[in-house]
Amino acid sequence: MSTESSAHSSPYRLELLPRIPAFHRDALRERDLEKGQLVYYGPHPVYYGIGEIKRVNGSDIAVDFRGTGEFNVHEEIMDQRYLIKIPQEKLAKL
Repeated sequence: MSTESSAHSSPYRLELLPRIPAFHRDALRERDLEKGQLVYYGPHPVYYGIGEIKRVNGSDIAVDFRGTGEFNVHEEIMDQRYLIKIPQEKLAKL
């Protein structure tokens, strides 16, 4: 069974987003996540895709990924240390 044929294709070029582990200094920097911002799951961008923050409750963030990643997740609540803001310079290229 080929994983390539069963893989979810995303409308975004997720390979352009850097993989940033949860406890890396770049993941811990700029923790001012707010409703409406676009983010991605730092350790593996292709897993969840790109999402919009819907709710912030302390370190728990509800993100609407709209099924843009391999896991086809629509909404997930994640700890903020796993989420990375999408850099402005990358938005146009995605």
